[in-house]
Amino acid sequence: MDNLYSKSGLLSSAFVKDIDGKQTGLYVLTNKLGSEVTITNYGAKIVSLMTPDKNGALVDVVLGHSSIDEYLNSEEPYFGAVCGRTANRIANGKFTLEGKEYKLAVNNGPNSLHGGIKGFNAVVWDIVNVSENSIGLHYLSVDGEEGFPGNLDVNLVYTLTDDNALHIVYKAVTDKTTILNLTNHSYFNLSGEGNPYIGDHILTLNADTYLPTDATAIPYGPARPVKGTPMDFITPGTIGERINEDFEQLHFGKGYDHTFVLNKQNENEYSYVGVCESPETGIKMEMFTTEPGVQVYTGNWMTGRFSAKNGHHYPERSAVCFETQHYPDSINKPEYPSVVLKPGETFSSRTTYKFSIKRDITQYK
Repeated sequence: MDNLYSKSGLLSSAFVKDIDGKQTGLYVLTNKLGSEVTITNYGAKIVSLMTPDKNGALVDVVLGHSSIDEYLNSEEPYFGAVCGRTANRIANGKFTLEGKEYKLAVNNGPNSLHGGIKGFNAVVWDIVNVSENSIGLHYLSVDGEEGFPGNLDVNLVYTLTDDNALHIVYKAVTDKTTILNLTNHSYFNLSGEGNPYIGDHILTLNADTYLPTDATAIPYGPARPVKGTPMDFITPGTIGERINEDFEQLHFGKGYDHTFVLNKQNENEYSYVGVCESPETGIKMEMFTTEPGVQVYTGNWMTGRFSAKNGHHYPERSAVCFETQHYPDSINKPEYPSVVLKPGETFSSRTTYKFSIKRDITQYK
């Protein structure tokens, strides 16, 4: 008999499959507040995230699918996934490292995106350990995989705390100089997955500058101030209030799809990213990271053509992603924070999404 998880409504049997000689499954994390996160080891994806709203009802705030087969055939291959080896874009799918040029798959216009044709989002991770509130996963990316050098050994831990925070911790080592930029690509809708629009979400970002891009989403120079532009979320504003303004950067991506440079005192400092809130549910999500930037993507290319969890359809701008990461195309821009990892070094990164309730939201109405 199928095992129905009472909170998320997902069938565990729908996530069991042999892929590349490894078995996939669905794993459930819970805390004392009754929140629940489900993870599949296919792509290390967050499948559901149930958190209480202002009335105490649990709401699933991440988009996703109801089975492994749906993930395998999805129009949106990055739902909830870990992206790597290099999240975001590398211009023309090329980079030079220690005098040698490497060529990657070009899978996003003229550029390489999120690790290539079969990035970390499309491989089966090994389960290291599972407890009531935490899961450890491991993946060995072999030398030459998707064109990247070095055997890269990656460990990832998701932990759901009793103060309703989801911690994501990455560690990695390599036996040959390589490049690495990891992120989680969850699509959030704090009014609940299936809600058609995130334009009413109130966003504040701890970022005075952002990276302008060319028409192919590759940054072309130094960061620019957000002040006086639709990119300004220094003070709270709704995501939708300026998204359709006549502003070149918004035309390029059909909305927001940009790296915001986080205000930090020190490199690798674990610090505040910002906060996003739904006036409908009162759910507030605060974000923290050691990464230098956050890519804000407002689901501008979603089509709504397919049926997902609970039979819901996900149209354009029905989610927002906060991908904490290094900057796009960093390996080709020496002025950006480095994504190079050498033998003997340990890559370490941490991101947190913390959920609570904003009970007084009248100030934003």
